[in-house]
Formats: sequence, C-alpha cells, structure tokens
Amino acid sequence: MRDVIVTLLVFGSLPYIFKRPSFGMVMWIWISVMNPHTQGWGFAREFPFAAIIAVVTVAAMITNSRRHYRLPITPVTATFLLFIAWMCLTSVFAVHPEEIGPQLVKVIKITGMTLVVLMLLRKRIHVEWMIWTIVVSIGYYGTKGGIFTIRSGGQYRVWGPIGTFIDGNNEIALALVMTIPLMYYLYGLIAHKWGRRAMVASMLLCALASLGSYSRGAAIAMSVMLLFLWLKGKNRLSFGVVIMCCVPFALLFMPDQWHSRIDTINEYEQDASAMGRINAWNMAYNLANDRPLGGGFMIYEPDIFEKYAPVPQDIHAAHSIYFQVLGEHGWGGLAIYVMLGFLTWRTGSWIIRNTALRKDLAWAADLAKMVQVSLLGFMVGGAFLSLTYFDVPYYLMVGMVAIRQIVEREKATVAVPVPAVALEPNHQLEEEMQHEPLR
Repeated sequence: MRDVIVTLLVFGSLPYIFKRPSFGMVMWIWISVMNPHTQGWGFAREFPFAAIIAVVTVAAMITNSRRHYRLPITPVTATFLLFIAWMCLTSVFAVHPEEIGPQLVKVIKITGMTLVVLMLLRKRIHVEWMIWTIVVSIGYYGTKGGIFTIRSGGQYRVWGPIGTFIDGNNEIALALVMTIPLMYYLYGLIAHKWGRRAMVASMLLCALASLGSYSRGAAIAMSVMLLFLWLKGKNRLSFGVVIMCCVPFALLFMPDQWHSRIDTINEYEQDASAMGRINAWNMAYNLANDRPLGGGFMIYEPDIFEKYAPVPQDIHAAHSIYFQVLGEHGWGGLAIYVMLGFLTWRTGSWIIRNTALRKDLAWAADLAKMVQVSLLGFMVGGAFLSLTYFDVPYYLMVGMVAIRQIVEREKATVAVPVPAVALEPNHQLEEEMQHEPLR
C-alpha cells in the first residue's frame, strides 16, 4: 500500500512540475531526504523516482519560455563549482579508479541537483518551501523516534531509514539536531495556536529522539546548537526557560545505560569505536601527506590501511567530514571544503547585517540566523561522522545564497529620493511675458 501511495504522489506531481518547475524542487528534496519509498516493502524501494523527478524538472526549466533560469555566480557558488571540479580531478588519480564509479556518479547527482535547486530558489516562498520540505522529511522520523523513546523509556536506540544517508543512529541524530533550528524559524510563521503547539511538540520530540539515538557526537552538537539557538533567537528569556526546564527532565528520563554511553566521551582511550576513528583519521592524514590529491573515493580498504594506518587491521570509515575530505581529496580538497563553509557563514552574516533596518526583510535575517545555527550543528557533529556528501547542508548552503540574492534585489528596488533643485528666478523672462500681447 505504501508503494502505491508514493508512486501515485510522484507520478501525479509530474504535470504540476512541468507547469511549475519550482514544485519539482520540493518533490526532489522530499524523495532524496525523506526517502519515503524506502518505507515500503515492494517495487517502490528500487524504483528510480528521484531520476524521473530530476529529468522532468530540468526539462520543464529548459522549455519554460516565460522564465530564464540561471545560476548566480557568487563566491559560494564559485567555490562549490571548484569543489565539484576538484573531486572529479581526484577521481582521475584515485588509488582504486576501477571502484569509484558508483560513488562518483552519486556525488555528481547530488551536487548537480543542488545547483538546480539554487536556480529554482527565486523568491521567498520558494526558500520557505525548501525549508518546510526538509523539516517535514526529517521531522517525520524525529517525531516518530521521540514517541518511540518515550514508549521504550529510552532503553532502545533510535535508528534512521534503512539505505539512506541517515540510516545509522549517529546520522539520524545529527540530522535531527540540524532540523530543530529550522523548526524554530517555521514556528514564527505559524499563526494558528494549535499549529504552533504542534511545532513545539515536534521540536521536543526531535530533541528526545536525538538523545535516544545514544550518539555521543550528536549530544555534543546539540549542546552547541542549543547555545547558539538561544543566542540567535528572538525570545531569549522564554526560550531559555524552556531549555532550563526540558533539558534536566530529558537527562533524568534517559536510563543509566544512556548515561554510561555518554560518559565514555571522557574515556575515549578505552573505547574501541573511538580509537578506531582516530586510527582512520591518522590514515587519512598520512595518505594526504603522501598523495597531494588524496586517494579518491573508496579508500577504506585493507591495502590502504596496511600502508598508511598506525593499526592496519583496524579498518574504519573516516567518521569525520573533515578527515573524509582530507583522505579522499587531499589538503587542497579540505581547504576548498572549509572555505565553502566559511563563505556560506559570511553570506548569512551579510544578510543579517544588511536587513537590520528593514522590517520587510526581517524574515531573511531570522532565517539566515537559523540556517547558521543548523550548519553549526553540522560542523560540530560532522566532525565525528562520514557525512561529507549528505545533501541537506548543501541545500541550506544554496538557500543562504538565494536569500542574499533576494535581499539584494529588494534593496535595489527601493526608490532613491531625488532632491529638489532650487531654480533662480528669471527676471528678464518675466518682463518679456508682461509686455507680450495676448494672441
């Protein structure tokens, strides 16, 4: 039944996508982030819904005679294009060139459609559609996971949807941490009181689900995220009261085994998982020093660890967005990746600074602040996870670029008052008019 529902929704949306390509952006993000077809048990699990939506969306953009879609060239987009080109270059010189094909195609699809999403973010409503889609797609699992945590008393871990970027307990926890600030922004847009209450409940359930994942990295990321959410938010007093009331209750609610798990942060030398990550980080560091372009995709193999890892037998994934980029794309790739995050953050700061005196653009400042908080959570939590190619941070990145483009257009349309010029009286002309006979 689920397979049929998803299929009907996707194919039923195609005519609307062809008429309004921006609707294709919504469907693409929904399919790629939520992956609703993975919740079925039949043919839909392997059906290429994303490819169909992408083809129809791009075709609609090309054939739309009323609008000309273009890619805005900004420091962020230029750096993003450079990062894509650099990954293609490192793939040419990869250690295992015969194995990287599927991963390279996957990354190109994600980054390519990210650029398509940017071209479709033309107005405020389009940006908010994107935010709503991300929130609904991830918030569904957070609400479900929060209820599961309450019912189980926190005895069992929360996991993400199988076969997706966020299928692991650590990955779904970080995705939920990123989603909470976006929910906070949408809360301010909801007028109906029951809608606002539902959003607050969803935020609390997502936070509880993140704790219920038993993810130590997500716990650190959530602490940093909540601090900056309080600093960036409007109602600091009320939000601070909510945090002071809810956090102790949530910590007391979690069982002893959860506290034992989190306490291992201070005893990482005795934790096999933590030491395995450090071993993988050392491998990536040594590999980047030996190969300026890194090893390309698919470097987590026995022969690579045998040559570069301190403990060759302990084979782990990177478990860090930074060391993942370092190992796969070298120091140059890491520099481009860090620069991409820095420029995105600066774009948000520009938005906040240039909308301070414009009430009509207050929404842009509010959203930029929450996107910054969300990306900060990813930067912190991502230090312990292999989520370099997770698409949601890239959608938030292009969302920030689109918001700046909108703000620049709005500021440019403000009429500039022309000062009145005082004219000197022409006495000679007045005398001529007085003596001129009427005709």
